[in-house]
Amino acid sequence: MSTLSAPLPGGTWTLGDLTVTRFGYGAMQLAGPGVMGPPADHDGALAVLREVVDLGITHLDTSDAYGPHLTNRLIREALHPYPASLRIVTKVGATRDRQGGWPTARAPEDLRRSVHENLENLGVEVLDVVNLRLGDAQGTQAGSLAEPFEALVELQRQGLIRHLGVSNATAEQVAEAQAIAPIVCVQNMYNLAYRRDDELIDALAEDGVAYVPFFPLGGFSPLQSSALSSVAARLSTTPMSVALAWLLQRSPNILLIPGTSSAAHLRENVAGAGVPLTGAELAELDEIGR
Repeated sequence: MSTLSAPLPGGTWTLGDLTVTRFGYGAMQLAGPGVMGPPADHDGALAVLREVVDLGITHLDTSDAYGPHLTNRLIREALHPYPASLRIVTKVGATRDRQGGWPTARAPEDLRRSVHENLENLGVEVLDVVNLRLGDAQGTQAGSLAEPFEALVELQRQGLIRHLGVSNATAEQVAEAQAIAPIVCVQNMYNLAYRRDDELIDALAEDGVAYVPFFPLGGFSPLQSSALSSVAARLSTTPMSVALAWLLQRSPNILLIPGTSSAAHLRENVAGAGVPLTGAELAELDEIGR
């Protein structure tokens, strides 16, 4: 049961045949430093995940590379058997090395192994949505995704995956994926100050495909802008709340997955994302990334 007295900000969106709240949760920060190893507070991590469900959030983003494996195991420990409304979205295409790097793992055999590891560690028989992670830790890279994406399509045909998406992808790679099989989401870096995908977002909205920004608040270097701070001060809220609210109001197909390892911070993010912005405020904020 939701502990909120009102619906989550942004309402819902449909990923294929799966309805999710536009305000979701990204589980990456539940792992240890550098997204490696266990959390410092195991019980606190479980409490955050349970708060996600209590708040009525139904979009949970993860990857078996987080930890590695540990974040998915935390999700299973905290929430399994899962509520019928909860949708878990995961990513494949990268692994972890002992130095904390993110080497690519997109050969068909790598992807098959990763899908089965996600299934095992989450404790499910089918994955709701699997995103193919492209590029590398430095960003997108041009090139065909046909071989790895077709490997995931085959796993989908086998009944192990319901829906597919792509992550860290160029517009050309998104189009290539769509020519091979339907996708329900694109997960790329995007925020008030990083607007490379403006045209892609609008095109995806016309196609009914979700766009899920990672680093919605700037990532490891939080967003800093005098315009953002000015709008936040006038609204008596925080710059990060305004940044989340702007994303929800930027386009109806944008889904949020801000991460946190604190249940209190999670509640603050939910409240902040619901801040109403006027047309003038939206126009002022739009200039930040131009």
